[in-house]
Amino acid sequence: MNKSRFAFFDNGSMKLQISEVEIPALTEGEILVRISYTTLCKSDILTYTGKRKEKNPTILGHEICGTIVAFGKNAPTLDCRNTKLEVGDLITWAIFASDPSDSMSMRGIPQKASGLFKYGHEQITDTNHLHGGLSEYIILRPHTPIIKPLVNIPLPVLTIINCAVATAAGAIRIAENIEGKNILVAGTGMLGVLACAMAKSKGAKNVIAVDIDSDRLLMSTSFGATHTIHLDTIVSMQKFSNWLVINKISIDCFIDFSGEPTTIDLILNQLSVGGMAVFIGSTYPQQNITLNAETIVRNIWTIKGLHNYNQEDLIEAVNFIEQEYQNYPLGTLIKGGFNLDSCALAFEYAIKEHPYRVGISLK
Repeated sequence: MNKSRFAFFDNGSMKLQISEVEIPALTEGEILVRISYTTLCKSDILTYTGKRKEKNPTILGHEICGTIVAFGKNAPTLDCRNTKLEVGDLITWAIFASDPSDSMSMRGIPQKASGLFKYGHEQITDTNHLHGGLSEYIILRPHTPIIKPLVNIPLPVLTIINCAVATAAGAIRIAENIEGKNILVAGTGMLGVLACAMAKSKGAKNVIAVDIDSDRLLMSTSFGATHTIHLDTIVSMQKFSNWLVINKISIDCFIDFSGEPTTIDLILNQLSVGGMAVFIGSTYPQQNITLNAETIVRNIWTIKGLHNYNQEDLIEAVNFIEQEYQNYPLGTLIKGGFNLDSCALAFEYAIKEHPYRVGISLK
């Protein structure tokens, strides 16, 4: 346990390389974790393909779970739900560590606090290492929200909690009370199907899934979607309006994971009076959407955006998976069979086949 193998990504070569480093002595508040499993998020793929720039070089991977190996001095021994933490415990944790006394943290936005540390997004330096999922070991920094699951959850499913599930939980949180309402989810990738399941579990009347992929639309019906719409069938405002009339549905809340401006424009213009729009997927450079201020005012719309999530969302994500993971085919969304030595192949598979997630075992 004196050394850790890891894969690092270099923007110059656009390649992953396997290396090894001495595990440093833990400092104040740190926890050493043996990584069990990592899944590749869309942001990892975008970085790998050069569409997104990260600090360089870096250890990619932020959807991670693992077991506690050692505690540094004054490291937390209770998790976010006040469950005792011990060596050998299987845990999940937030993708960020930030100062809880920062003004952003005090506002409930710790993921935007000054001095933010993000796992899977940091630069490798002589004094800053072992901070990504493509590694045998990781060092959890002080003020990292940590949760020990209280039920036995399959590793691939446990792994997606600290990004996909928690972000979907954040979307549902800021959508406010959705019980008895009609919720439209655009983009039925991993976050989209999770949001469908969460909306349904929160008592949504109808959950309408919208996508360009028929297979993903079909999958969304296994996650609570009551209606599906292929984008090709509603290419105009009039066609979409006709669909809503025929199905006797008004859109009370629109949650967008697609990040596609044309899709956002199409759906936003059919939002009901007093409706809510939540933007999640627009995390990369793109064209502007068309938004008329008078329309917003007269329709009394509320429009919100969310990037990442907070500690409350992580807790909700773990609670949801503990209670519901057997009710949805979550395991089928993760294509495993890769390890640290084949992680480059995992990226290539993700790029070519577009699965919901690719899983890499580090055990």
